[in-house]
Amino acid sequence: MAGTIKLSPKPSLIISRTDNIGDVMLTLPLTGLIKKKYPDATIIFLGKKYIRPIIECCEHIDKFVDWDEVSKLPQEDQLSLFKSLNAEAILHIFPHPEIASLAYKARIPNRIGTSHRSYHWLYCNKLVNFTRKKSDLHEAQLNVKLAEPLDIKDIPALEELNANYGFTKIPKWTGAELTDKGKFNLVLHPKSRGSAREWEWKNWNELATILPKEKFKLFVTGTENEGVEIRKNLLGQHPEVTDLTGKMDLGQLIAFINMCDGLVACSTGPLHIAAALGKIAIGLYPSIRPMHPGRWAPIGSHAAFLALEKECTDCKKKTFCSCINSLRAEQVKALLLR
Repeated sequence: MAGTIKLSPKPSLIISRTDNIGDVMLTLPLTGLIKKKYPDATIIFLGKKYIRPIIECCEHIDKFVDWDEVSKLPQEDQLSLFKSLNAEAILHIFPHPEIASLAYKARIPNRIGTSHRSYHWLYCNKLVNFTRKKSDLHEAQLNVKLAEPLDIKDIPALEELNANYGFTKIPKWTGAELTDKGKFNLVLHPKSRGSAREWEWKNWNELATILPKEKFKLFVTGTENEGVEIRKNLLGQHPEVTDLTGKMDLGQLIAFINMCDGLVACSTGPLHIAAALGKIAIGLYPSIRPMHPGRWAPIGSHAAFLALEKECTDCKKKTFCSCINSLRAEQVKALLLR
């Protein structure tokens, strides 16, 4: 049921991914592959309002549609808007029943989704048979696999995906001069808004202690709510670390990361932003499927990750993750200084 689609010479395609920063970043290489296959295509990205700055940085994407705003409209207006996009195909990268139904009612000719969602059997006419949860492929490769009906059948290596981000339209940093040109400017991003397993504070404190102060200038980022915890558990012991929590929107965060030399984080959006920008991006991961780096590692020319070399199941249903907290600050330091 997932045969190859025949598109017009200048097709309009919708990429639907209404989830979070890291997920969206790992979808960008697919847009580059689509543009290679269909150079005159118009790529429309349907996503949450807050990820718009990411889409605006991608040279491959022609238009952003704000799902948060669309979802507030009366159903008739939602339908009119979808029809006005004149899309020949929609790829449901992140499954969403309401969007799948809307694309069906708008009579988008080619509606592509995974066969492992029951509502896709109702609303999609191109079903790709795979499951993300049990796959050994990276998330960015799985996104490409869903594009099989577009005649994009080869799964690229991560190095090729890195070359297809198109993450080039980076806003300029307009804030005060914060970085030190004589030092390695390093962003610490300790929290994940609950989306990933996190390193203990004692590890972050040790890292801040052992990095040579004559070589490194440290910054910490996060939301304002996260900043309360960060100030209590990290900045109280390390006043030399510059606190940027709650002080930047996403566009400013992208611009600031671009000004820096590296970033350390668990499996979060800023890690993938840093990797796409070619920074030294070091990810801290548990060894638990499907959270492991085989699925979610940062993709970049200077990206790296740390994880135990075993498959851990002990922490799967626990809040505290012993496998990620077995990773040592000295290991991070070694990656930064190599």
